Amino acid sequence: MNADDYAKLKINKVKEISKVEAYPLVEKYHYSKVMPRLTKHYLGIYADDILVGILTLGWGTQPKGTINKLFPGSDTSCYYEIGKMCMMDEMPRNSETQMLSLVVKWIKENLPQKEFLYTWADGIVGKPGYVYQAANFLYGGFIWTDVYIGADGEKIHPRSSSGLLEENRIFLKRENRVFWMTPDFMKHKGIRRIKGKMFRYILPLSKKARRKLKTSTVKWTLEHPKHDDLQWKDASKGGKAKILNKMPEFDLEVVNVNKKNVQSYKKGAD
Repeated sequence: MNADDYAKLKINKVKEISKVEAYPLVEKYHYSKVMPRLTKHYLGIYADDILVGILTLGWGTQPKGTINKLFPGSDTSCYYEIGKMCMMDEMPRNSETQMLSLVVKWIKENLPQKEFLYTWADGIVGKPGYVYQAANFLYGGFIWTDVYIGADGEKIHPRSSSGLLEENRIFLKRENRVFWMTPDFMKHKGIRRIKGKMFRYILPLSKKARRKLKTSTVKWTLEHPKHDDLQWKDASKGGKAKILNKMPEFDLEVVNVNKKNVQSYKKGAD
């Protein structure tokens, strides 16, 4: 199919599929190959019976803590978080917005108990969340988050760095566990520690949920961030982090530290 053929396709169906079916598209079209562990639904997005997109629903690493911090007294039953979302590059503009619209409809029909669809835009890799803004998600501010960049350019989340932390402990000849890589070890390994912004978004799925926003500890608005709001700091040397004037260079095709996660899906997809 050529570009003109894809332009004629109409996104018209959401269907729950297996992770085996979902992963090849994620691997090819998502900027990060690492899959979230707490995924409950793999949704295939179809245009004229052709699988053109993937969206996963589940939770982040602290499901109950996340929602309870935003809405005290709430638990995981009231929300899902978008884990992965990607669309074939060949699809025309606004296809991701159409995908989100169909997914919201699918949630309302199949998971009516869910009050909110929640997500983060990964500002640390240059994404303010324009697709969520176009889909009328509300913005709830940002947090600073940390990632490591390996000598090979790999983006390494601190949660994925247990092997490196053990290596760091041995490097320092310590008996006790190391929780963050130390500056001398990072220099030895050619690793950098980068801080960047993660932008928080939510979509209420009912009028009742929209009213519930007033009880949130976070102010939800349509004052969305733009590229000028992106910011990065280098914390590799310890002490006060150094503000950077441009986004660090990641090689998002590299998956050495994260190989176990990726291979688990690749094996299933074979």
